[in-house]
Amino acid sequence: MTKYYLQKTLSQHVSISGIGVHSGKQSQLTINPAPQNHGIKFRRTDLPGTHDIQALFKLVVDTSLATVLGTNGAIVSTIEHLMACFAGLGIDNALVEINDYEIPIMDGSAKIFTHLIQDTGLVEQAAPKHFFIIKKPITVIDNDKSVIATPEPGFKITCNIDFDHPLIGKQQITFDREKNDFEKEISHARTFGFIKDIELLKRFSLGKGGSLDNAIIIDKDRILNEEGLRYPDEFVRHKLLDSLGDFSLLGMPIQGHIVTHKSGHTLNHLFIKTFLEDRDAWETGPAKM
Repeated sequence: MTKYYLQKTLSQHVSISGIGVHSGKQSQLTINPAPQNHGIKFRRTDLPGTHDIQALFKLVVDTSLATVLGTNGAIVSTIEHLMACFAGLGIDNALVEINDYEIPIMDGSAKIFTHLIQDTGLVEQAAPKHFFIIKKPITVIDNDKSVIATPEPGFKITCNIDFDHPLIGKQQITFDREKNDFEKEISHARTFGFIKDIELLKRFSLGKGGSLDNAIIIDKDRILNEEGLRYPDEFVRHKLLDSLGDFSLLGMPIQGHIVTHKSGHTLNHLFIKTFLEDRDAWETGPAKM
């Protein structure tokens, strides 16, 4: 008998609070189980009567500093780490309630979200999980940056970064959904920034919640965080984490191999737009186990 991947949700709700990296505001977040075919949705509990915001590319309203979704006057910001957690753990259905507009940054990674959800457990649902199955290559190029998707069984994502900085330079990593452990290998990787950029953000009243507790801060020749790095290549692992969150806004997981080179939120979202417009390059359906 043919067996298909099944949709997943949480076994029960979980709650956590924290500060927004850009707003500096404290918010309370609750992740609830949701029925099959519900998808991921956000609900602003501080704005009663507003519609739930679906985690879909068509509702992205900004990618300049973080991924922001919005509809009918309500927004939810900095969703990429939580969305990466859902993608990495294979969660298809959840309702996220939050009492402000920015998702807490926690420690700058997806570690805390991931541990919280794993501790409560996941449940399989009756409906099969549907995928975007890539049938032919899709490429988006912007100067020396690119995102390429090719047909392949299962799902793999390869990230390449290249920073003109002695502590980063060129790094590459591949995450294979079937072979790699998202929690151990990806979820702990923190966001990072250069001290000169942090100072600029704060000058414009942004990054109000940013600190050494929730980001790797890099100076000219040293990392300011006393504990150092969690992985030798933590920088590229975090870029892969962000990419998982971005590509999850397709609304269904991908069957294929995505390769990014020096990409960020803006190019990732341009790739999604191109992907959705090229209807000959993919088909949708359940995938056999």
